[in-house]
Amino acid sequence: MRVRSRISVLESIPRSVWVLGCVSLLMDVSSEIIHSLLPMFLMVSLGASAATIGLIEGIAEATAPIVKVFSGALSDYLGNRKWLAVTGYALGALSKPLFAIAPTVGVVVAARVIDRVGKGIRGAPRDALVADVTPVHLRGAAFGLRQSLDTIGAVLGPLCAVLIMSAWADNFRLAFWLAVIPGVLAVALLSIGIHEPARAPGAKRVNPIRLENLKKLGANYWWVVAIGGVFALARFSEAFLVLRAMGSGVPLAWVPLVMVAMNIVYSLSAYPFGKLADTMSHTRLLIAGLVVLIAADLVLAHGNHWGSVLLGVALWGLHMGMTQGLLATMVSHTAPAQLRGTAFGFFNLLSGIVTLFSSVIAGELWDRLGAATAFHAGAVFCIATIVLLVAGKARDTRVAPR
Repeated sequence: MRVRSRISVLESIPRSVWVLGCVSLLMDVSSEIIHSLLPMFLMVSLGASAATIGLIEGIAEATAPIVKVFSGALSDYLGNRKWLAVTGYALGALSKPLFAIAPTVGVVVAARVIDRVGKGIRGAPRDALVADVTPVHLRGAAFGLRQSLDTIGAVLGPLCAVLIMSAWADNFRLAFWLAVIPGVLAVALLSIGIHEPARAPGAKRVNPIRLENLKKLGANYWWVVAIGGVFALARFSEAFLVLRAMGSGVPLAWVPLVMVAMNIVYSLSAYPFGKLADTMSHTRLLIAGLVVLIAADLVLAHGNHWGSVLLGVALWGLHMGMTQGLLATMVSHTAPAQLRGTAFGFFNLLSGIVTLFSSVIAGELWDRLGAATAFHAGAVFCIATIVLLVAGKARDTRVAPR
């Protein structure tokens, strides 16, 4: 009966969500070929330190949410989300050749910023589009499905990186050139595969960033934003997982396998936990995800062997499967329909800015006090988030506003 129920839910999810998931899959193959190799490329080929890598990743991750505020608000104003998403995916695809030709760290920074600007442009309109086309009672499952397909791409990308590095003698630049192909395919699929719902007859354009409209987002939404911000302190860039694997003694070409392990677990867990978010307390599920992240941090802090690193990154992937779709669901349920793009934009803005600081802090701790200290700091921030969740007034984010 449970299997039939799961199949029934999957069949009920709109076709557009499946297409968006496949677009995310292709772009993640492209991006993860590069991201799984970039920390090694920076350190081995360009001589960057862990602190420099943390700063680059922090700047990149902060760039996307700053752009998301404006792209989300613009999608609400225009009533058009698809073509903003297409623009963002196109920028992401166009950034890939810059990594292949980069002679210095500065060019890599420029490429990462362009890539993240593209991510910022597409992220909020895409998430708002998922909410627009999906019935309320299926949104957790829909976000979980899109995230699962996205993460399948994040599994395939590092696998492709391993194959390319093994077959062509650790040729970073060739791998970066080949990453262009799935990025272009993602843009083509989104352009022809999605038909956006028409704006309601008589609907008026409003400026969503006006103060009176921001007030309509409500206390429950801003509580979710606050929780997401504190949570971001605990989640520094996954680039540090790659650096941790480099210290475990495995051949350079095999290091991207840590991202494969993380994303396999992420992919397998995102949909089931997304579906669970439709029936379970969001606060309890988020706390459970934080406990798993604490376990990941402790394993990565104390385990230097390849097997310990794999266990740590698998736990990291499980926490992401438990929490990332959940946070998107919480935002969609607490924001009014006409302001969803703006809501996702502001949520991602705060989370991204905090991630910049957390990645810089992790890099400095790594260089000055060692990898273990960086992961211990992550665990401490997890505990702080749990305290905030337990001490704060409980809010039921499973009921979407009208």
